[in-house]
Amino acid sequence: MIDVVMPQMGESIVEGTLTKWLKRAGERVERDEPLFEISTDKVDTEIPSPAAGVLSEILVEEGKTVGINTVVGRIRDSNGAVSGAGAQEPAPAAEAAHPEAEVPQPKTGAPPAAPAGAPAAAQVVEETAGPLSPLVRKMARENNIDLAKVKGTGAGGRITKQDLENYLASQAAQAASPAPQPPAPPPQAPPPRHAAPPPQAQAVATIPQTVEVPRPVFPGEAPANRIEPMSNMRQKIAEHMVFSKHTSAHVTTVHKVDMTRVAKMRDRVKAQFQAQYGFGLTYLPFVVRAAAAALRQYPILNASIDGTNIVYHRDINIGIAVALENGLIVPVIRNADEKTVAGLQRSIVDLAARARSRQLRPEEVQGGTFSITNFGSFGSIFATPVINQPQVAILGCGAVEKEPVVVDEAIAIRSVAYLALTFDHRLIDGALADQFTGRIKQILQDWAEEVM
Repeated sequence: MIDVVMPQMGESIVEGTLTKWLKRAGERVERDEPLFEISTDKVDTEIPSPAAGVLSEILVEEGKTVGINTVVGRIRDSNGAVSGAGAQEPAPAAEAAHPEAEVPQPKTGAPPAAPAGAPAAAQVVEETAGPLSPLVRKMARENNIDLAKVKGTGAGGRITKQDLENYLASQAAQAASPAPQPPAPPPQAPPPRHAAPPPQAQAVATIPQTVEVPRPVFPGEAPANRIEPMSNMRQKIAEHMVFSKHTSAHVTTVHKVDMTRVAKMRDRVKAQFQAQYGFGLTYLPFVVRAAAAALRQYPILNASIDGTNIVYHRDINIGIAVALENGLIVPVIRNADEKTVAGLQRSIVDLAARARSRQLRPEEVQGGTFSITNFGSFGSIFATPVINQPQVAILGCGAVEKEPVVVDEAIAIRSVAYLALTFDHRLIDGALADQFTGRIKQILQDWAEEVM
C-alpha cells in the first residue's frame, strides 16, 4: 500500500481542506494523474497521485480539514492483484455512501468537555472538528476560552476566528445583561370575565416578543441582502491575513520611480519580444529583476524571523501574487536573481497560467523568501500590501502612468510609478527599508540592461 498524504503547500501552512476527490475507491489511477483537490490560504489546486495503482481507501471525506502529512487515502500499487472483485470492495464505498449509518454507534459521541484553559481542550476539539489554526489557538489562550464550548462553522465543523469572536461577544452580552424582571402590570380596568386568560396563557403570551418574525417585502421595495458562506479558500486567506497583521509590525514606505528608461526599452522591443517568445513583455519582470539585485545587496530583507533568531536565506525565491477568480495565490520564482528579464517574464506567465488552471505543484508555492504584488495591473497607483508570512517584507507595484515632472528646472512628461514596500518593523527599521527601496528605484531609473 502507498499512503496519500495532505501536502504542505507553503512554509506557514499547517493544514488543508480536501474539497473534492477526483477518483473513487476501487478506481484505477496513474502516477501524476490528478487525484484530489485541496484548498488552503495559499493555493486551491489539484494534487497528483504519487503512484500508479488502484485507489483502495479514502480516509478523509470531502470538505474535511486535516493537518499536513495526514494520510487521506491509500493506493494499491500496480504489482498488487487487481481484479473485477477487487474494484468492488464494499466496506469503504458503503460507509462513504451512507455516513448516517455510523451515527448510532456510541464511539462517535462527543468527548466530555475539558475545563476552561485546560491544555487537552484543543486536542479534544481537533479530534472531532479538525486542526486549529495558530490564530485560533492564540485567541483561545489569551482569552481563556474553553474550545469545547465553541461551535465551529468552518469546513467539517472547524473553529474559525469568527466563531471565537461570536463566542466572546455572546459571553460579554450575557455578563452585561441584568437578570430579567417580570414587568409590572399597568393599572387598567379589569377585563371581562370571559376574556380573562388563565395564568399559563399569560406566561405563554410573552414568548412571541423574543421571536424575530421576518418582515414582509412590499411591492417596489428592494429585496433583502443576499447571504452566502465564504469559500474554503476565502476563509483561509482571511485567517492568514489576520494572522499576519497580528504577527508582524506592519509599516509601509512609498517611493516614486521614474520608469521612463524602462518604458522606452519596452516599447522598442515588445513587438519583437512577442514574436520570438509568444507572450508579451510587461513592466513586472523589470521590477522583479531590480528587486532581486537589491535583495542580494540587503540580505536582511530576504530573511525571516524564527522566535528570537534571524534566518538569512541563501537563495532569493520571489513569490508573485496572482489574482484568481475566487482568491489569491503566490507561486514562487526560485533563484530569481539568476534569471534575465526574458526568463523572469516566462516564469511569471507560466506560473500565472497554471495557477488559474489549478496545475501548480505543491513545491511551486513553497520556499518564498520575498513577495511582489502588482496591483498596478488593475489600475491602482499604490497600496499597502500585507506581508506574506513568514517573510519580513512585500513590494507592491503601482500602475505606470505618464505625468508632468520637473527635470533640470523644466517640466517634462515622464513615465512614473509608485513602489510601496511593507516591512516588518520587528526586524527592519525605516532607514534600511528606504535604502532598499531606493536601490530598486535607482536600478529602474538608470536601466541599461538589454532585454534582447
